[in-house]
Amino acid sequence: MCVKVMLADDHILMREGIRQLLEFDGSIEVVEEANDGEECLTKLRKAKPDVLLLDINMPKKNGIEVLEEIKKEKIDVKVLILTVHNEIEYLIRAIDIGVDGYILKDSESSELKKAIHMLMKGENYIQPNLIPALNHRLIVRDSDRDKIESLTKRELEVLIQVANGMFNKEIASALHISERTVKNHISNIFKKIDVSDRTQAAVFAIKNDLIKLY
Repeated sequence: MCVKVMLADDHILMREGIRQLLEFDGSIEVVEEANDGEECLTKLRKAKPDVLLLDINMPKKNGIEVLEEIKKEKIDVKVLILTVHNEIEYLIRAIDIGVDGYILKDSESSELKKAIHMLMKGENYIQPNLIPALNHRLIVRDSDRDKIESLTKRELEVLIQVANGMFNKEIASALHISERTVKNHISNIFKKIDVSDRTQAAVFAIKNDLIKLY
């Protein structure tokens, strides 16, 4: 049975190269291509491929946003992210949303085909050399969750304000508490999340999605 694949990547040469690699032995057919995230969603609904090869860096909607929309609309397609990004945070985000597979563009064609066929069997596929870092990050994230849960509601509010770059006086005014109380909260926060300064606290908050960067 020929696997129907759709390619979503804003580089035409990349799509042409992938198409040739995938269709070489006749087991895979590329049925549609898209140049950006919005075009991907529009064409995906009509083409109904078995597998979507999805790049992360695309105009209009990036791959993560496309993946979120696919899950929101419950579109019946296996999603395999094919990207240059080996940063574990991208992989973690994709897994949290519900991606079926994640592979890097420097992979061999045989590994890409293997990933596609594994997805068709109902299995997930994560590029093997990413798994150790993924496991480490998941362990760290579990530890961070415990730290976050140890914070009181007020301490969490103060941490978010600190991460947003606010000074003690501004935090006190925003939360209608004294500066001394803010200092006490910050001291407790630093101990609970195991950091020594405001910058480290801000990094902790950003890393754990307590605030969003725009």
